[in-house]
Amino acid sequence: MQELKKRESALIPGLFLTGTDTDVGKTTVAVAVVRLLVAAGLRVGVYKPVASGVPAGTSTSDAQRLWEAAGRPLSLEAVCPQVFSLPLSPPRSARAAGGRVDERLLRDGLTAWQRASDLLVVEGAGGLFSPLGERVLNADLARDFGLPLVLVDSARLGAIGRTLATVCAARASGLSVAAVVLSQVLPDSDGEVAELSSGGIARANLADIAQHLGPTPVTLLPHGAAAFSPPLPWRQLADVRSS
Repeated sequence: MQELKKRESALIPGLFLTGTDTDVGKTTVAVAVVRLLVAAGLRVGVYKPVASGVPAGTSTSDAQRLWEAAGRPLSLEAVCPQVFSLPLSPPRSARAAGGRVDERLLRDGLTAWQRASDLLVVEGAGGLFSPLGERVLNADLARDFGLPLVLVDSARLGAIGRTLATVCAARASGLSVAAVVLSQVLPDSDGEVAELSSGGIARANLADIAQHLGPTPVTLLPHGAAAFSPPLPWRQLADVRSS
């Protein structure tokens, strides 16, 4: 694995939102964080370095949701400068379209946001160790930006093992984990036993993960909610820099 040239640190505070896997509710969590920061009076820069599985003309993409949550700063193209249509990993989707992911642009696309924002929220694609380019993983880019991680997993069975394994791997890679968020991607169903419901599993996972992670804050974003339980000081967490 060949890393991008590392910056000393991001110029302004920020958070790098990543997941244990794809489709774990990462964008929903990122949007909720952005809205809370905007409500606190901050100019929030939103950046998704690359996206795949986005057909031409799509108006409900992850980048669009982030842009709307931030109040439409700069442009949608600045949010996500590289977009590919097939639902494959970005490098494979790019190759299928006859191109390649521009690995320098993955990094340089952040520059405009650093000038126009008080705080950055960067959302990766897929899991922490998913590829963004031929030689670049999400973990490489988070390290290059010098931003602490917010690790997201879906609040379903298996979350404890997935989350703890990814936190351990992140730390072994020299990354700081600012917080862990469980996203309840499914609503509770009528008539379910409380302990087996989506919410019940989410709350049990939250307690177990928090017990194992000690001082690292762990929170839950319930299904359809705009606020985290418990609430976290996102602005302060953004000042914890990656090594």
